[in-house]
Amino acid sequence: MPYHLRRWQPGDELSLVKYANNYQIWRNVRDSFPHPYTLDDAHHWIELCEMEKRPTVFAIDVEGEAVGGVGIILQKDVFRKNAEIGYWLAEPFWGRGIMAEAVKEMTEYTFRHYEVHRLYAGVFEYNRASMRVLEKAGYQFETVLRQSVCKEDKIWDEHVYVKFREETKNPDKV
Repeated sequence: MPYHLRRWQPGDELSLVKYANNYQIWRNVRDSFPHPYTLDDAHHWIELCEMEKRPTVFAIDVEGEAVGGVGIILQKDVFRKNAEIGYWLAEPFWGRGIMAEAVKEMTEYTFRHYEVHRLYAGVFEYNRASMRVLEKAGYQFETVLRQSVCKEDKIWDEHVYVKFREETKNPDKV
């Protein structure tokens, strides 16, 4: 199924509420992702995205409708060469290969437009589908952070996947 990445824009609010207001999505993302997902939440999100001069988040568009999102969180201080990648996709579009391709595209975009050396993603231990997405997108399993996340008042392991900028070498490293 063809898709493309584009900026979030006014007019995406109704599809955001339609697709993001889903427990099956919320259980796999951070608690800062609202649930229930309201029209006010959607308006706030679009406003935030419009303020970005150089985008770090994109809508996943299928046939003119925003059905998910993918983006990065640039890190700071000694972690400034790192970014965390995150994503979600509307449940009716799961299992079609869209997410792995969108993650690949976002990864390439990040390495082209930002001085990031390391992209990483943390996945809740029960989200095997997301682990497969990352593997298909060329990420490698790095580690398990044992009992490091709390979701729905339960403690879970976080599986960390990573992808490095390929052409970067550190000549000073011994």
